[in-house]
Amino acid sequence: MAGVSGGMEGGNGATGDGVFDAQQVADVKAWLRGAFEAVGKEVPEFEYTPRTVAHLHNLAVLSQHRTQSATIVAADLRQRAAEFRSQAARIRETLECTGLSQENLSQTGVMSANTLANVANLLDLKDTETTSYLMAITELSLKKTELEETRSKAQRESKMLLDYTRKAIARLTYLKRALGQLEEEVALREGPMMQWNTNLKMMASKERQYLQQLANYKSLLRRLGYTRDISHGVLMAMVEHRHELEAKTKPILDTLRSYQDLPPDKALAGLAIEDKRREYEAAEKYLEDALHSALHTPEE
Repeated sequence: MAGVSGGMEGGNGATGDGVFDAQQVADVKAWLRGAFEAVGKEVPEFEYTPRTVAHLHNLAVLSQHRTQSATIVAADLRQRAAEFRSQAARIRETLECTGLSQENLSQTGVMSANTLANVANLLDLKDTETTSYLMAITELSLKKTELEETRSKAQRESKMLLDYTRKAIARLTYLKRALGQLEEEVALREGPMMQWNTNLKMMASKERQYLQQLANYKSLLRRLGYTRDISHGVLMAMVEHRHELEAKTKPILDTLRSYQDLPPDKALAGLAIEDKRREYEAAEKYLEDALHSALHTPEE
């Protein structure tokens, strides 16, 4: 480590790291010198930089504040000790005058006095006066009451938490039982579900097959010249029309058959038969034309 920089003994000295505060440097040196002299050692050599000076100055200020506080507390304790010694001397003198010194007390009395002193120390009393004991006991009673209230509140909260815990355990048991039942139902329904899934896949395949067949049939009907006029309703209407025509021609056929019983006048019979035959042929031609026109009517 380098020694103390020579340019910092007086005023501010600038370095590459920043600017020194001469007062801080002096305070730091004084604090280090006093601290190390107190333990009989010399201040080690090191390089002063603005960063180390600032850090050491903060430590010095903090140490001085703590030293002042400790000095005040020590002075107060020394004063109290002197007061206690003075009070002890007066009490000892009073006890000696009344013949109640420790040497004149019995072993039981010494033990009682020690017990009072221990109790006073335990209760953190300044003296062994009855008032101090009563005040300490009152304070202990208040603390006991507060502790009992706190304990009662904790017990109530513990009971409430215990009830909540029991309810939660009961609900957990119910949920576990329900979960077990659901798992059993899943195991029972897994087989039918797989079968239904297989059937569904088969039905989907059949649906695609039927749709393809329907498309093929529609294409075939288009090639064959099928139109909407050639439908079941139209064909049924044509059948009814045919029945009507047959009903109309049936009397003519019956009339022709009745001519077979005419007198043997061949000329008149031939003419009558020829007329009825023409009417019958005309009716058949009309029926054929109607069917032909219905089958070859173009689609709208």
